[in-house]
Amino acid sequence: MKKKYTHWLEIVFRATQEAGEAIMLFYNIDYEIKHKEDTSPVTSADLASNVVLKKYLEQTNIPVLSEEEDFGTYQQRKDLPLLWIIDPLDGTKEFIGKHQDFAINVALIENNRPILGVIYIPYTKQLFYAVKNEGAFLVENNKQYELPITQKRRNYIFLKSRSHPSEKLEEYIKELKETQPNLEVKIVGSSVKFCEIALGNADEYTRFNPTMEWDTAAGQILVEEVGKSLIDLKTKQPMVYNRENLKNGSFSVK
Repeated sequence: MKKKYTHWLEIVFRATQEAGEAIMLFYNIDYEIKHKEDTSPVTSADLASNVVLKKYLEQTNIPVLSEEEDFGTYQQRKDLPLLWIIDPLDGTKEFIGKHQDFAINVALIENNRPILGVIYIPYTKQLFYAVKNEGAFLVENNKQYELPITQKRRNYIFLKSRSHPSEKLEEYIKELKETQPNLEVKIVGSSVKFCEIALGNADEYTRFNPTMEWDTAAGQILVEEVGKSLIDLKTKQPMVYNRENLKNGSFSVK
């Protein structure tokens, strides 16, 4: 692995694990919940995680685009050669609901494509990471495993969000059942869906509801490094990042 990737990964590993500890401090206590202009919730845990991540990522001298901060204008960032895109707490609704499937997303973008991604799950302390052309891995209990892990399954596992229902998606699943008689729909929150696909535990994650760049960038490189893809259903091409409009369109991972 290239030395710069090793150095950056070490920083991101420390950052996400410490941010995960900060998040879990709030898990079983009362904390403040606010709502943004788009009505999505933000908690004290989101903000605490953001502080930790920024503290570490600033050591790389690469600009950071975070869900929890004002990220300036497109003109200020459009020509950046490298950019971190982060979600300090992906799956805030899952966190509030006392579920386990919330995560921290960190992706490094070069020329509009993710080249390094880390997804850390604070509740389980599982760390997933991938580097372009270097593979994808799970670090758990101080051991590292190359992904995917799960071998062949009989069922076709489709991943669906717990917190974002969609009539269009239900229609899509109905049509999918006609071509996949062994279809099984599994409810999973946040970017943990990408981890499930990278592990080999699931086959598809298609989404029509809006998401943002920080929801998918780290997950995209993770699934790409196990031979899958994240395709923008409008362009029919892999999703690109650091766009003027940070809101993603419909996409499919499989």
